[in-house]
Amino acid sequence: MPVNALPLGLPGLPTRPGALAGVVVLDLSRVLAGPYCGKMLADFGATVIKVENPRDADVSRGFPPYLKAGDDELSGYYTQYNNGKLAITLDFATDGGKQALLDLVAHADIVIENFRPGTMAKLGLGYDVLAAVNPRLVYTAISGYGQTGSRSRRPAFDSTAQAAGGLWSMNGEPDGIPTRVGVTMGDLAATLFGITGTLLALRHAEATGEGQLVDVAQVDSVIALTESAVVDYTVDGKIARPTGNAHSWVRPYELFPCADGHVFFGAYTDKLWRDACAVFGQPELADDPEIDTMRKRFDEQTYLRRVRPIVVEWLSRHTGAELEAMASDVLPITLVRTIDQVVDDPGTAERDMVVEVEQPGFGPLRIFGQPIKLGATPAEPARPAPGFAEHTDVVLRGIAGYTADQVAGLRAAGAV
Repeated sequence: MPVNALPLGLPGLPTRPGALAGVVVLDLSRVLAGPYCGKMLADFGATVIKVENPRDADVSRGFPPYLKAGDDELSGYYTQYNNGKLAITLDFATDGGKQALLDLVAHADIVIENFRPGTMAKLGLGYDVLAAVNPRLVYTAISGYGQTGSRSRRPAFDSTAQAAGGLWSMNGEPDGIPTRVGVTMGDLAATLFGITGTLLALRHAEATGEGQLVDVAQVDSVIALTESAVVDYTVDGKIARPTGNAHSWVRPYELFPCADGHVFFGAYTDKLWRDACAVFGQPELADDPEIDTMRKRFDEQTYLRRVRPIVVEWLSRHTGAELEAMASDVLPITLVRTIDQVVDDPGTAERDMVVEVEQPGFGPLRIFGQPIKLGATPAEPARPAPGFAEHTDVVLRGIAGYTADQVAGLRAAGAV
């Protein structure tokens, strides 16, 4: 059972079925890395309470694109990373807001924050303080450079992590300038490691009653996604450089032109190469003594002189759709799709990877679904995102045990 199992069907609070049913999460974070972590937990049944300052809402509420209803707007970006949560406001700079957080922490299993290290401690609400209130608390702190080290107090964004962690220097075209990865990989990497660390710590807390600090840095997370770059350097002194759409040594494994666009083709093992030769009507090439083994085909000069021209000739004769139809059940080959093609692809629908959220007052919004598929306790990713402070009263009364008069007093004092 969760550390402080919240009964399902608590008056005024929606029932949360799922693998994490009964787990209470206080999500103090903003924008992406922390909120996405909370959203993932909410999808699997946790009661996730988004906590914002009453005078300083999560800035992502203002990010495009916008759903419109008359003069009102709703951020699609905010909705995608906060749907399924409850929302309250607390001003931690006030005595009432600080005490309300402590009272909620007493009944919580997890706290998530992504402030600059030291911010919560300066408010008198650091991990040590919260752990004294609830020794079983899992406190997940996501930051740019981590809670320790000489860089810990530096401000950071996604691009900071990509630059400091090496991704910019490895991405882009050969001999080109450093290039940012096109999505917020620094944030998203920290999200994924944050979820992993949180669940590991939760399991320990459930088994022992002992909570802990989960310290996840964006830069650390990026470094852990650099594949072979670290060992390439520590073993051979090789510094990773941009390779464009090709792999640094696996061949063929890159972007190729086809009759109507581009495809990825990756038949680099001996079996896949033999299958490719058969599919494209040249089975004799599999036994060509110059290119009959993977190691031979990995040689850059041999690849450029012999292998790549063969593949280009094979693929350029067909459209992307034709190539997928004739070969994708045997070979790793796929059309390079634009996002509209991804969203509208029947395969995407088959995996429930675009779901429709009915957002009260604004109508339907299609967002990406949940990639983790559980057989017994599936996710529920198609719930609406909360309005600003929408659940302040019901959360403080239902979880912290406040009376209506106490909540009204906090509101009058500007604490909520």
